[in-house]
Amino acid sequence: MEKQDIKNFTIAEFEKRLAEISEPSFRARQILGWLYRKGVSDFNLMHNLPKNLQERLDAIFYISRPQVLEIAQSADGTEKFLFRLSDDNLIETVLIPNRERATVCLSTQVGCKYNCVFCASGQNGFTRNLTLAEIINQLLFIRFERNQKITNVVFMGMGEPFDNYDNLVRAISVINDPKDISIGARKITVSTCGIIPGIERFQTIGRQVELSVSLNAADEELRSKLMPVNKKYPLEELILTLADYTKKTGRVITLEYLLVKNINDSADCAEKLAGVAKCLKAKVNLLPYSPVTGKNYRIPEKDGIALFASRLSRKGVTVTIRKSRGKDIAAACGQLAGKRNEI
Repeated sequence: MEKQDIKNFTIAEFEKRLAEISEPSFRARQILGWLYRKGVSDFNLMHNLPKNLQERLDAIFYISRPQVLEIAQSADGTEKFLFRLSDDNLIETVLIPNRERATVCLSTQVGCKYNCVFCASGQNGFTRNLTLAEIINQLLFIRFERNQKITNVVFMGMGEPFDNYDNLVRAISVINDPKDISIGARKITVSTCGIIPGIERFQTIGRQVELSVSLNAADEELRSKLMPVNKKYPLEELILTLADYTKKTGRVITLEYLLVKNINDSADCAEKLAGVAKCLKAKVNLLPYSPVTGKNYRIPEKDGIALFASRLSRKGVTVTIRKSRGKDIAAACGQLAGKRNEI
C-alpha cells in the first residue's frame, strides 16, 4: 500500500484514520503536536509514542518536507521563498516582518486561472490545486527552518483560495487549532477575486477569519477589463453576496484596491468605490501597483495615492494605504509567479 502524507490530515480526519488501524484517537493529538508544535520530521523522534507505534506509522505514513530552491531577501526585510513540489512544480511564499508582527503570505495553487491583467500569477495559466500538506508546509518551513515566529497568515499568494476551497478550509482549521499551529482566526485573512460560491460557503465556516476582496474597480465595464472573473461573477451580484455575507457573519469586509495610474485612479473611480464601500460598510485597502514583467502599467505617485485616499475619506470611508513590501525581489502584491529569479 502506498504511504500517505501525514500532513494531509486534519485532526478529525487523523483520529478517524487511526481508528481504522485500531489506534486510540488521543494519539492523533500527540503525533500532530510533534509535527506542528515542534517541527519534527521523523517518527522515531516522537519520544512519547511506543516503539511499535512509531514503526507502524513509518510503514503507513510519511512526513513531507518542503524543498526550498531559493530565498530572496529584500532591502525592506521581506523574504520570498521558492519551493519545488514533489511533481517539480514551483510555488512562492512571502514572509513580511513588521516590528512585533510577522506575516506569511501563502499560496493555494500552482498558477491561477483568472489572469487578472496586472498579476503575474496567472500569466502561465493554472496547473493544479495545492494539497493541505503543501499549503501547511510553506508555513512550517518558515516557522522551523527559519526559526521565525509567525503572528499572521494571509492567503494572498499564488492562486485563488476559493478555487481550492476544501483544502483552504482544512488548512485554516490546522493553522487556527490552539493545539496545532495556534494562530488566532482574526489574524488569518483570505483574499478572493470575487468567487461568489466560495464567499457563500465561507460565511458558514464558523471561524472569525478575515475576508478581503480584490475589487480594483467599482463599475462593471472597467472591472471586466482588469479582472476577467467579473464576466462570470459580475460586480452587481458580488456586491449583493458580500452584503449578505456581512449581514450573516457580522464581519467587516476589506475591499482591496490595486491603484494603477491613469487606469482606476480618477475622481470618478473614487466616487464609485466609496459608494460600494459605504453600501457594504467595508474598509478599503489601497495598494499601489507593483511592476510585473511584460505589463506596461504605471505606478501612481504618492500624491496621487494620497489624493485618491482623501476622496474616499471625505465620503466617510475607512481607508488605509498598504505600503508595498518586497518589490525589489518581486514579492509584492501581484508579482508572485512561481519561477526562479532572473539573475
